Amino acid sequence: MNTSMALKTLLGAAACALPLAAFAESNVQTGAATSNPGATAHVDFQITIPKILYLRVGNGSSYTTGNLSSNATIDEITFAPTAAQLGSGPVSGLGGDLNNGVETAAIVSNSGNVTLNATTAGALGDTSGDSISFSQITTTSATNTTATALPAPVLANGVSANVVLTAPASKVIVEDAKWTFAYANSAVVPQGTYGGVNTNNSRVVYTATMP
Repeated sequence: MNTSMALKTLLGAAACALPLAAFAESNVQTGAATSNPGATAHVDFQITIPKILYLRVGNGSSYTTGNLSSNATIDEITFAPTAAQLGSGPVSGLGGDLNNGVETAAIVSNSGNVTLNATTAGALGDTSGDSISFSQITTTSATNTTATALPAPVLANGVSANVVLTAPASKVIVEDAKWTFAYANSAVVPQGTYGGVNTNNSRVVYTATMP
């Protein structure tokens, strides 16, 4: 008898300790045969959406299909003007995920305005102490898959001016572009190889931020 009572007490205590979310709601209404009783039951739903900020310049995941994953590939754009071209005006580049010095650029976000800029460690250098300013590398933005082309920061020796993307009422921004890089080639400079793969101040870091 004592064992039975103890077990009943334990089971009762365990039932009280279970979270209420474990029990589904039910409702029973009764009435006369000629009445029309009604019964109600309720369900609560919750959806939690994470804050996202996706930036792509060059190779990257397919943002147009919702696959916002990371990709560590870093592209290199190269310029090689001929002797006859030196100081005579813009020279097209080679490389880029779209070839010929053209890169895919994209931003996807869902939490308001986005600020975009570009940072360099200084002018492009060579092994002889000569330099070429990043202002000599121009970026032209053209539409890709979205109606509005994502504007490109103007490259500088240091931090560029900010580009601000204003979010619509939905707070969601989806903008992309084809960024075409060119060497302005506005003056004859000493011979040499300026920049490279993460050397001689070659790397540009694009940064997007949002609230």
